[in-house]
Amino acid sequence: MLNALRYYWIIAKGYRLHPWDSPYIQWRLETFFGKEAAELDRTEFMSLMWRERVRMRRFLDWVGERRRAQNS
Repeated sequence: MLNALRYYWIIAKGYRLHPWDSPYIQWRLETFFGKEAAELDRTEFMSLMWRERVRMRRFLDWVGERRRAQNS
């Protein structure tokens, strides 16, 4: 959970209360999920995050692994 919060805090800078408006998060979601994830509104964003929570968890585990490798 801490890993997810740390990653979110970094990538949502300037958009922390409305991450669906972040150009970086939109780009990242489009890269990860394809065109269907481009330009999501709040409801679609939350729905996608909930539906794909297992994949997101694996991605965040990978991010944490990469961060630990960088810091070693």
